Amino acid sequence: METYEFEGKTTEEAIENAARKLNLPAEDLNVDIIEPGSAGIFGLVGGRKAKIRVTPKLAPAPEEIEEAGGIDELRLAQETLQKILSLIPVEATVQAERVDGEINLDIVGDRTGLLIGRKGKTLDALQYIVTKIVNKALDRKVNVVVDSENYRKKRKDSVTQLALKMGEKAKRTKKPVTTNPMNPHDRRLVHLALKGDEYLETRSRGEGLLKKVVIIPREK
Repeated sequence: METYEFEGKTTEEAIENAARKLNLPAEDLNVDIIEPGSAGIFGLVGGRKAKIRVTPKLAPAPEEIEEAGGIDELRLAQETLQKILSLIPVEATVQAERVDGEINLDIVGDRTGLLIGRKGKTLDALQYIVTKIVNKALDRKVNVVVDSENYRKKRKDSVTQLALKMGEKAKRTKKPVTTNPMNPHDRRLVHLALKGDEYLETRSRGEGLLKKVVIIPREK
C-alpha cells in the first residue's frame, strides 16, 4: 500500500496539503503524525514544521464488508472511481446516489469535461472499468452509470428522441429499422423509449460491447 509524507506549519495544514495533493477528502486518509511541529520561541526561533505520513484508504475488501453486515455498494462504486481519478490525476470529486436501481456516479470539478471524451467514449470506458470492479467485488451484476457535466442527461434526451423518430419510421414503412452500434447504456434507453408502444418491439443484435438495436413493427 502506497504511503506519502507531507509537511505544514501545523498538523492540520499538513493534512490539508495531503488531501489537496492526493485529491481525496481528509476523511479518506489514514494519517500518522511523524512530527507534530513547533512554533519555536515566541513563534520566531527554532520552529519545526509538522510532518505526517499518509496512506489513502482503499475500498474495503469484500470479505471485510461482509463481516460488517453487507457490502455498501454505493460507497464501493464511489471510492473505486475516486481512486481511478486520483491516478490520472484530475482534480475532481465523485458524488454517488442510487436512482431506479442503478448506482449513479457524478464527476464534479474543474475541467471535468475532458473526462467525457468524443461521444462520451471516455465516460463509457470509466463506467466499464468501475462496473467490472464493483460486479467482481459483489459477485453479482449491478448497473453503474458514470456521468460528468450532465452529459448522460443530455445524451438520454437525444437518444430517446432518436428512438421515437426511428420507431415512427418503422411503423410508417412497416419495415424494421436498425440503429448504429450502441453501448449498453444507450441501447437500454432505446428499449425503454419504445417499451410502451404496442405496435413495436426492439431487439439487440450483434456481439461484443457495441451492438445495434433493431426496431421491428408488429403485425396487427
